[in-house]
Amino acid sequence: MSVPREPYLLTPGPLTTSKVTQSAMLRDWGSWDYDFNALTAEVCRRLLAVAHAEDTHVCVPLQGSGTYVVEGALATLLPRDGKALVLMNGAYGQRMARILQYLGRDFTTLDMGDYLPPPPDRVAALLAADPGITHVAVVHCETSSGILNPLEAIAEVTRRQGRRLFVDAMSSFGALPVDARELPFDGLVSSANKCFEGVPGFGFALLRREVLEQCAGHAHSLSLDLYDQWRYLERTGQWRFTPPTHVVAAFASALDQHEAEGGVAGRLARYTLNRDLLVSGMRAMGFQTLLDNRWLSPIIVTFHSPAHPNFQFETFYQQVKQRGFLLYPGKLTQVESFRVGCIGQLFEEQMHGVLAAIRATLDDLGIPDGSPRPEDLDKPAF
Repeated sequence: MSVPREPYLLTPGPLTTSKVTQSAMLRDWGSWDYDFNALTAEVCRRLLAVAHAEDTHVCVPLQGSGTYVVEGALATLLPRDGKALVLMNGAYGQRMARILQYLGRDFTTLDMGDYLPPPPDRVAALLAADPGITHVAVVHCETSSGILNPLEAIAEVTRRQGRRLFVDAMSSFGALPVDARELPFDGLVSSANKCFEGVPGFGFALLRREVLEQCAGHAHSLSLDLYDQWRYLERTGQWRFTPPTHVVAAFASALDQHEAEGGVAGRLARYTLNRDLLVSGMRAMGFQTLLDNRWLSPIIVTFHSPAHPNFQFETFYQQVKQRGFLLYPGKLTQVESFRVGCIGQLFEEQMHGVLAAIRATLDDLGIPDGSPRPEDLDKPAF
């Protein structure tokens, strides 16, 4: 069996990056030097342009993983006497609730389990019943299941009720369209190593300027205070603390490649084709998607594990890895599953390749097809 030197990552990020992006990290940068400050400013300008947010929002980068910037943005935007409604249908909505618990902020939740999006009419009813709720927090693409939540409808309900919207767009921004002229968000966060296809090391928040100006003193943490980070950037052009210089340089290169591919529309087209090839091929082998077609995102797809007694995910994973592809474990609470990503430097060739690797692995394990347990398919409808 031939083993590629570097397996393709079919994950929601970190993901397979281009050689051009990797090569951009070969130069050293002075973290306070004018050239690096100009690079940071250009990255922020381009991110605002992707969201058509130049006139209303500012971009605040933050060192660390995506969760750092989620926590920093929630702590900065949500006043200490505020209250959030957290919409949950997977691990990342649950993580926002846990963050708020750590922050000591008041919150309530709408938990839809593993399968379903939050219904906008239920969001409206919860807001109407509790005037103390000041903010609604939602994950755009919940990668624990792959579900694409109805962001626009939730945003409209939130706007009509006079509340503020926070969007965790970690795994969607850069591939799914976001237009700040139409989507009334106060905060939207994402990360370098997702749909823009950079490498891990920093996240960023697009924050409504007029709101952020009122956020001094909200944050619980010096290092996660996005108000202070923004003010320092505005005054000096520099990050407050040591920035991930090589990661920012790689991200600037990734932005160039994103633009050359056709921006959001071009990236969405490729990811959608990847997903369609993947889902079609997996279903042909008997696998079933966790979600109905209308909720499938072009970011990552969750499949039910096969019912066959020979199936053990770790063995399955290792054999597919030996054939050159890394899959992603399931993260559900109710059924056994695994996930296959569609983002990163993946094209038709790689999607056909992972399908062939999965088929060969099933054959080696003596599993005729990917059919799940019938009871796993018994789930609520929306």
